[in-house]
Amino acid sequence: MTSAELTAAAPGFPALGESVAYIRGLDKPTVPEVLRSARSAGRVALQPRCGVGSHAQMVTLLRDLERHAKPDILTLTIDSHTRLQRFDKAGAVLLRNPAELNGYPLVTHGWIKGRELNESVSAPLEVRHGSPDARRLFETSLASGITSFEGGGISYNLPYSKAVPLGESLAAWRDVDALCGDLARRGLVIDRELFGTLTAVLVPPSISLAISVLEAVAATREGVRCVSVAYPQSGHFEQDVAALRAIPLLAARYLPEGVEIYSVLHEFMGVFPKERSHAEDVILYGALVARLGGATKLITKTYLEAHGIPDTRANIDGLLLASRANSPLLDFIRLDEDRVSRELEWIMQEVVELVEPVLESSCIYEGITAAFAAGRLDIPFSASRYARSEVIPRRAPDGAIRYLNPGSLPFSDRTRRLNEESLSVMRDDLPVGEMIKGLKSDINYFMDIFEEDVGFQSDSP
Repeated sequence: MTSAELTAAAPGFPALGESVAYIRGLDKPTVPEVLRSARSAGRVALQPRCGVGSHAQMVTLLRDLERHAKPDILTLTIDSHTRLQRFDKAGAVLLRNPAELNGYPLVTHGWIKGRELNESVSAPLEVRHGSPDARRLFETSLASGITSFEGGGISYNLPYSKAVPLGESLAAWRDVDALCGDLARRGLVIDRELFGTLTAVLVPPSISLAISVLEAVAATREGVRCVSVAYPQSGHFEQDVAALRAIPLLAARYLPEGVEIYSVLHEFMGVFPKERSHAEDVILYGALVARLGGATKLITKTYLEAHGIPDTRANIDGLLLASRANSPLLDFIRLDEDRVSRELEWIMQEVVELVEPVLESSCIYEGITAAFAAGRLDIPFSASRYARSEVIPRRAPDGAIRYLNPGSLPFSDRTRRLNEESLSVMRDDLPVGEMIKGLKSDINYFMDIFEEDVGFQSDSP
């Protein structure tokens, strides 16, 4: 069988009504139902990242994770060829050696095998990918019976792609959201998770949340009824807790009533310690942040993050460690609520200043495109030529992420002054070498903590 024949092996997509009926007939909850149940019970739902090229190995991986760690939601992480719509290339690699793929090529395998994955486990599935145009992938996902789909026209373009015009990705994701709206009117709610993680490195909380707010407003205007707002753990406890607590406040301010909103924490996406004991400390730290910040879901990490793609055992151990987020002992932990409140006020002010000028546009999609072109919206370290990447974030002495240089972001004088005062010991006119050295230290935040504290000794062999 050629790669083209492999890609076209599954028959055409079933009618929308048949896919809806199939999902309703599954003996398992949908992702929105899992999230609803977790919130009602006051617990954090857990989800690993996982995806391999081979269908048989993907089935085994999902079953092993469920058997040994019992995650609430399981993941299909999609390969990079599929993300960029190179379906023939994904098929060719699949035929040659599935292990060369860095995820599961769902479009190539087809929706019938997607249903086999769905029926192999009792937990519902979510598709995670990184595609600026995910329409065919979403159709395959829906036909497979998958009830959560990650991404958006900003967050799955600018951090990943160099030359995809923002208007094109926004239009493609508008179609995905419109189909979700159609499904909602048929009684099937799909969870649309927004990738606030962005470039994952030194992302100021207000940029993460502002992008998610704009994607959420656009999605709900197309009829989406369930939105998960994902936030990347920065490493600063009070700032992260405040950012998670900001999500329902922002939803109440900008989104219509009746839309389900869930907050999600991605455990630290920066450089992970190589020592297992240190990496596990970071994982546990993320679990604490998720619980005390009120996250509904936690995307877990493993002790092998610094070494490449984690194996099944590492994923299982990461899930089991992160499950400490649901320990009743955490009810007795008391935070510096005054500090959290100050961070929350600061974050809310910055997000409002970023999103409200865009929301004044007659068309939100045109407003977003114009704002990025002018630098009024920006993403640090973006891969795309359609983001200016003028913003320079830095860590304050206490570890919180601030704006050393806000570029052309439309911040008030008060907001700029707060950031300047927080970073008063730093300068944005340093030689390039010194600036890079400082940024590298900020990115290696946890690495530096463990290296500097001689009391943290590894017990790894």
